[in-house]
Amino acid sequence: MKLHKPQTLLLAVLLIGFAWPAAVFAAAAGSLQKAKQESESKGFLFETSRDEIIAKAKKEGKLRVFTSLESEALKPVSDAFKKKYPFIDLRAEEIAGTDTYQRMILEMKSGTASGWDVNYLTTDFYADYFPYQKKFDILGMAQHGVLQIPLGMIDPVNRNIVSRSTNTQIVAYNKKLIADDKVPSTWEDFLKPEFKGRKFLVDIRPQEVANLVPAWGLEKTLQFARAIAAQNPIWIRGHSRAIAAMAAGEYVMLLGANLNSAKRAIQKDRTGSLAYKVVEPVPIRIADHEAVLDKAASPYAGLLWLEFSGSAEAQQIINRDDKGSVFFPGTTPYQLTQGKKVSLVAWEHAPKLEELQKKVFEAYGFPKADSAKK
Repeated sequence: MKLHKPQTLLLAVLLIGFAWPAAVFAAAAGSLQKAKQESESKGFLFETSRDEIIAKAKKEGKLRVFTSLESEALKPVSDAFKKKYPFIDLRAEEIAGTDTYQRMILEMKSGTASGWDVNYLTTDFYADYFPYQKKFDILGMAQHGVLQIPLGMIDPVNRNIVSRSTNTQIVAYNKKLIADDKVPSTWEDFLKPEFKGRKFLVDIRPQEVANLVPAWGLEKTLQFARAIAAQNPIWIRGHSRAIAAMAAGEYVMLLGANLNSAKRAIQKDRTGSLAYKVVEPVPIRIADHEAVLDKAASPYAGLLWLEFSGSAEAQQIINRDDKGSVFFPGTTPYQLTQGKKVSLVAWEHAPKLEELQKKVFEAYGFPKADSAKK
């Protein structure tokens, strides 16, 4: 049969149309295999199929997680995970406290760590954990769509650690003791003469001020810390009690309160006294880092847990306490920082955070917490 020109053209278009998806698929598969080879040449584990990850997790059948998730979020997140993966017998337990972290690290170093698959990595001892975590290339698998995790939630250097939440620092205050328009709008406003002489609270563990280093640099931050100390503030340790006392009218303002702590207190405040203000640059810090233990009995089930922490379902639950990831659209930290100057304590700062806090504390002059009233 002889084809006319229009028919020949149509046939050519159809052939190209059928060939194009195949070519794209082949290119994608080639790219994935290349990424796998490069990753494995550096000592990482790289899965090219999410179905394979699920199949291996199903064979493992169990998962033990040591997490920093508090009970209010831990149960609903665990329940949601079980609903999605009913073939995994999950036991998730909240851990907290320096003694617990140090004991776990000692067990890792001595080779006796066992009984858990996923562990929390506190930034106080962040680098100590690195040699004892399974070298899954989580970043590479997420970049190629094998895992569905926002890339900003994954450590870009170590590639196997996921941060599921964000801490945001704000100014908390008693609006019956200070007018809204008198509350500092910038951090430097705390240095005004009217705020000298025990007019506001400052935590002696200076996370909030150390969190300004990414935006300001170290030297400006230390100069600010010295100037804050010269204002003779009321030194405290911990935010929850201080905010409760503020609601009772004992204090006026807290520099760098945790947003979630402040909002919890506002919800419970029957006097209607408490309020907060977002001050630029907004100090935010990635938090709640987790990874799969190198000796995990159920590493692939652990991988699914880490992926789930970056899902819309888990982030919605975590964000009930205003601590969702800043890298996940729709969370409180994400929305608060849109269009604002931000000081983001991200992955490159996490190993240095404890040292930065020590330098700020030194700049403060090594103060002690003061239990006295205003």
